[in-house]
Amino acid sequence: MDSITQAALGAAVGGAVMGRRLGRKAVLIGALLGTLPDLDVALDYGDAIANVTEHRGFSHSLFVLTGLGTLLALLSRYLWPGRASLGRWWCFFTLALTTHPLLDSLTTYGTQLLWPLDAPPAAWPIIFIIDPLYTLALLGGLVAACVSRRVVHYCAMGLALSCAYLLMAAGMKWSIEMRLAPALEARGLEDAPLLVQPTPFNILLWRATAVGEDRYYEGLVSVFDDDRAPILEPFAREQAPLEEAALGGALGQRLAWFSGPFLRYEVEPIDGVETLIATDLRLGFPGFHPFNFTLATLEQGEWRPVAESEQRPTERGLSGRTLSRLVARAMGDEDALCASDFIAPEWRLEGETYACRAGTSAAD
Repeated sequence: MDSITQAALGAAVGGAVMGRRLGRKAVLIGALLGTLPDLDVALDYGDAIANVTEHRGFSHSLFVLTGLGTLLALLSRYLWPGRASLGRWWCFFTLALTTHPLLDSLTTYGTQLLWPLDAPPAAWPIIFIIDPLYTLALLGGLVAACVSRRVVHYCAMGLALSCAYLLMAAGMKWSIEMRLAPALEARGLEDAPLLVQPTPFNILLWRATAVGEDRYYEGLVSVFDDDRAPILEPFAREQAPLEEAALGGALGQRLAWFSGPFLRYEVEPIDGVETLIATDLRLGFPGFHPFNFTLATLEQGEWRPVAESEQRPTERGLSGRTLSRLVARAMGDEDALCASDFIAPEWRLEGETYACRAGTSAAD
């Protein structure tokens, strides 16, 4: 999640746990603790893939943060023995720290909760990385807490409202998955890797991505859609032998560990050299994929893994017009936006119709 939200979450947790003993200082300290795990963005691991896959790593580990919370609790108990019990100090520091990665794990990116264990990043996406309503629930409680000085009461209320929002998001995702089941079965994708996640800034419109052997499928489903079955549009996904070449190097293996099966490979000439590029299909929005990495170059007819990966810039960003169409689609206007509207023509498959509405799909 964004830094403002994480600071607000830490502040609300701090105020709820230690508001009676520290007053508004608990809110300030909690905000600082809530942003602490994201300081790892300042670290440069020397490679584009390393920087992406190491983020939300050791600094988001429940083991590391619980250990740090325990040390801070012991120190605070020693310095201020009459202020609070060791248990309350421990809850204050540990909860303010660990709620950060736990919230991050409810987004798509992936959070290494069990670092240093060799476990894939945790990602149970029910909320977008920036969700104004979730953040406002926390901020509203914090403002009321600081103005009224009823710190514990209003911080707890903000936490309750934000948790209720997450539960509502989880329920919406479940309903979307139920609606998707017949469409997946019709495509023979019952057992295919599937990712269902909210679209930017809301929990009303959900994006479904399913991965097949040589293609992948995208669909947009709103909680306000009518009874029409969701439409999954197919796109080219270069696999073997490009996947074999991608996994031939340590960087490609690391990216596959991080992104799972939701990678698309293609070849692009860079400075006159044929270069294998991997795109993380999970992140961004159909047609707006910012995470593209070089993995190998073609030399004398053979793919050679690159020594240092480069993140290739995306050519497009979400414009105001696109966002307005997204809002209309979220409210149930099925003609407002298709998953295929912004995807490059070379990603499309011959013989397939790319329109989830009557007529021809539009481009921005």
